[in-house]
Amino acid sequence: MVSSPLSYILAFIGAFIWAAYCTVTAKYAKGKNGITLFVLLTALTLWLKFLFSEQPPMVFSWPVTIKLIALSVALGFGYAAWNVGILHGNVSLLAAASYFTPVLSSALAAVLLSAALSWSFWQGAGMVCIGSLLCWQATRR
Repeated sequence: MVSSPLSYILAFIGAFIWAAYCTVTAKYAKGKNGITLFVLLTALTLWLKFLFSEQPPMVFSWPVTIKLIALSVALGFGYAAWNVGILHGNVSLLAAASYFTPVLSSALAAVLLSAALSWSFWQGAGMVCIGSLLCWQATRR
């Protein structure tokens, strides 16, 4: 944290912005999907950070381009599905299910990167999943 405080500060702020977005969307959207504006503002922020900080040059090749397109499609569908869930779905079930996403993405990244996940990772992942199920069960009563 000491070596890169800006990253942690931005992540902390981002968590509040995302929570505010989800709360405001569910309450005030009236069925309208505002994810396009949110993603556009996020992209603009990231491009500004890229332009005003020292970065290595971008090198594109066919494998990189294919991965970029696949990632873009996955993220786009993910945000769209989340927004539909916020607007028209069971928000408490969606919140509980969202805790599984980091576990699944970490497992997928480990497979793609041929990296082993430690026993402590799986213990923590299990606790997060059990905790989310307990919270969801508590909201059903």
